Amino acid sequence: MSHDLCSLSLTAVRDLLRCGEITATAAVTACLDRIKATEPTLHAVLHLAAEAALAEAACLDAAGPDPGKRLWGVPVLVKDAICTKGLPTTCGSKILENFVPFYDATAVTGLKAAGAVILGKTNMDEFAMGSSTENSAYQTTANPWDAAKVPGGSSGGSAAAVSSGQCFGALGTDTGGSIRQPASFCGIVGIKPTYGRVSRYGLVAYGSSLDQIGPMTRSVEDCAAMLTAIAGHDAKDSTSAPRSVPDYEVDLAAWAEKGGLAGVRLGLPEEYWGQGVDAEVLDCCRAAVDAARGLGAEVVRVSLPHTPYAVATYYIVAMAEASSNLARFDGVRYGLRDATATDLAGLYELSRAKGFGPEVQRRIVIGTYVLSAGYYDAYYRKAAQVRRLIRQDFLDAFASCDVIVGPTSPFTAFGIAEKTEDPLQMYLSDIFTISLNLAGLPGMSIPVGLGAASGMPVGLQFFGPAFAETRLLCTAKAVMDAVRPPMAPRGV
Repeated sequence: MSHDLCSLSLTAVRDLLRCGEITATAAVTACLDRIKATEPTLHAVLHLAAEAALAEAACLDAAGPDPGKRLWGVPVLVKDAICTKGLPTTCGSKILENFVPFYDATAVTGLKAAGAVILGKTNMDEFAMGSSTENSAYQTTANPWDAAKVPGGSSGGSAAAVSSGQCFGALGTDTGGSIRQPASFCGIVGIKPTYGRVSRYGLVAYGSSLDQIGPMTRSVEDCAAMLTAIAGHDAKDSTSAPRSVPDYEVDLAAWAEKGGLAGVRLGLPEEYWGQGVDAEVLDCCRAAVDAARGLGAEVVRVSLPHTPYAVATYYIVAMAEASSNLARFDGVRYGLRDATATDLAGLYELSRAKGFGPEVQRRIVIGTYVLSAGYYDAYYRKAAQVRRLIRQDFLDAFASCDVIVGPTSPFTAFGIAEKTEDPLQMYLSDIFTISLNLAGLPGMSIPVGLGAASGMPVGLQFFGPAFAETRLLCTAKAVMDAVRPPMAPRGV
């Protein structure tokens, strides 16, 4: 029964909870049993709050179902970069090994207000720096479809947990594709909202102008429900957009009644559909586009000409911001403090050397370099200028289409340790996702099938104009319903 329950979507479980067919305690127990059964293989969860989750579920059951709370009794997990009151938030790093926040991130507050039960925290690349979840200081997460392969990153723990049935939804963060790429690798749905749509308060910053929190689920409807719960203006976040939030779930249901994609123009950027993309990925994505065409969508060609410069631009901007943001971890105020240091400079050096892993150290050093006197104009200023051109590419393309569509990743999940010795190849994993973060626009990935050669999930990505999340959700649901990708991982 537990395994059968864990295979359901978030909204299906929510409906069972609302009508009293199952209890919140039963839902939480099913997920905890699933975690116990799969964790020896997956290593997706860093911190499990089993007792607290069961206690919260018991309180919900005592009060009875609340139809006003859209996530009442639903067990979820949260990426370890997002602060949770009384529960460790380590960012997958030794430097924050003993850090327990005294407050919840605004997104977590939104989940709790909607009635969700927090099961614990998921594994991630240290400080969200990575594309495979191999950079965690604690453990390497495996892909539920094949435990010898990575789940993507940096939200790989959240993706693996949702895919394997450990929870019904999870929060991830997306700085350069860290929701969408692991969603693609693990065969689930993930959405990166418009920059400013979801508060960053309580999110441990990597790249402040790039980071966004978003949901990772098994269906588009589930994403809509979670996004509605966490989106909205927040006075605690100066970058939060002061705009009203639609009920994405209601809007999606209303659109689904109409059905089809008549009148929707899908733009296919030539830079995403050619050289460098594996044949099995192209085959699955082209079949999905054909399905959209069969639903009445008009397919047009568009161009994002500055895409070739996106990787260099992104890593200059992201590493510069990381250098600044991570300066606070110095062994003085919180986090790891080296006990052998004899002076202040030594305290900084030893604490940071022991607390940060090699990838984080690499990015801090590069970020400091591009911000230093004599190099700022040559690197950071130039990257900021190219960033503006990349954003303009999207704005120009949306003049002739409603939604831009392309593969989420040029390949399916690769083997564990396959790319760890070549950082550049790892960085190229995000070539189709990073442009959207630079532009600050919304995007989402859905599964559209399994690669013929690898047998691993393939993701199709949708880009939209600012605050057009409803448009993305509706388009994605139509396509996903048409292609009906397999959702049950073989590996667990």
